[in-house]
Amino acid sequence: MEKGLIKDYIAARVAKELNDGDVVNLGIGLPTLVPQYLPEGVRVTLHSENGIIGTGVVTEENKDPVYVVDAGGSPAMVSPEGAYIDSATSFSIIRGGRVDATVLGALEVDEKGNLSNWIIPGKKVPGMGGAMDLVVSAKKVIIAMEHTAKSAHKILTRCKLPFTAVNCVNLIVTEMGVMEVTEAGIVLKEFNPEFSVEDIQAATECKLIISPDLKEME
Repeated sequence: MEKGLIKDYIAARVAKELNDGDVVNLGIGLPTLVPQYLPEGVRVTLHSENGIIGTGVVTEENKDPVYVVDAGGSPAMVSPEGAYIDSATSFSIIRGGRVDATVLGALEVDEKGNLSNWIIPGKKVPGMGGAMDLVVSAKKVIIAMEHTAKSAHKILTRCKLPFTAVNCVNLIVTEMGVMEVTEAGIVLKEFNPEFSVEDIQAATECKLIISPDLKEME
């Protein structure tokens, strides 16, 4: 698949997992593309853990001056129906189970639904931010990421990096397919027709369970 199309392809598929009225927290990078692909009639309330409920869209017209950033440090604003909130209120929304879905990237995911996404070997990392709270409290945890990193496996039998949280991931969406994490293992439910099932398995360390209802990615 052409490299420049991968992020948007993944974001468009993730958008189909969100429902009208959902409260959604988006991680930095690829997940921030998801709102532009929401199906017609689906509106979500975006939550930023550093203190916004109803995050607005910063455009060229309204970005200057910007004194507010989201949890990833990018310019942010509140939508007309949203509000700025303090950190305690923001995390009470998370820990109180009010977030319907969180979409974030990962360095590693394993067949038990364990997640490692905050420490990069050899890099100075300030911390995991709100990810630990989000992945254990959100009703649905969706990992949106490229299937491999420089040909190295990212979907593993067991994560090698420090865990962000354990048994927390529900769904993995990559440019190769859509995979659901179950008690039995990772089930391949949809595949990108540009890749064969054999290609997807070769790019995955753990053994995939092939759904009997396997279909092409929507």
